[in-house]
Amino acid sequence: MENNLTSSLKGFNALICGSTSGIGQATAIEFSNLGANVTLFARNEKKLKSTIAKLKINGDQSHQYLVGDFDDDASIKTTITNHVQNGNKYHILINNSGGPKGGPIIQANPDEFVNGFNRHLICNHILFQALHSGMKNFNYGRVINIISTSVKQPIPGLGVSNTIRGAVASWAKTLSFEVGEDGITVNNILPGFTDTERLSSLIKSRTDASGNSEQEVANSMLAQVPAGRFGKPEETAKAIAFLASPTAGYINGVSLAVDGGRLSCI
Repeated sequence: MENNLTSSLKGFNALICGSTSGIGQATAIEFSNLGANVTLFARNEKKLKSTIAKLKINGDQSHQYLVGDFDDDASIKTTITNHVQNGNKYHILINNSGGPKGGPIIQANPDEFVNGFNRHLICNHILFQALHSGMKNFNYGRVINIISTSVKQPIPGLGVSNTIRGAVASWAKTLSFEVGEDGITVNNILPGFTDTERLSSLIKSRTDASGNSEQEVANSMLAQVPAGRFGKPEETAKAIAFLASPTAGYINGVSLAVDGGRLSCI
């Protein structure tokens, strides 16, 4: 059966961060399938070239990439400023980058908070400020932040991440109040346990900390998910595409969990 929930993204320009693996890459592929012109933004040029080769090109569709390290916010600002000054404008911004390392919050070095804050919130802010004028001129903007279910229910063992993700969610909600009249929506996607490199890293860290096997740790995590399985990046990508589409024009300032029902809060 054809899925009519997501409008075509033909003619829309989308900047997708962290787009060489996991949810970011799945989103780039989904957007290209829906007709968008995709700009990838990540730090590994080899992986960027590999990903761009996977994107669909139909008609006058075109794709490109930017190289940038989100641990260097000054560099990100220079790169995006030059890119926009060269005439590039966007309808859609997908903020997505790797989460801070795990561990109890009491053991976290203060620098971990600073680094995580810069990587996520500051870089998100820099990118939006650079793209805001173009979105306003289009009278169409979609800012979608890929964060975590921890903004509603903190995840044990992810102290720094819980803190930073919460800050991003508050930034997004505040921004949604200010730009809604410009035809711009700002929303968050909260992925649950999704079959990505990040999940594999989390399982490994919990294995090392607990002394249990990776399978035991994975089974413990699965027991928390009513759906009984880990999510697929492609499933989250479809939710992102929906929020990016004209169909979702009256959805603004929300945090949408894509977690198989794991969150216990409403």
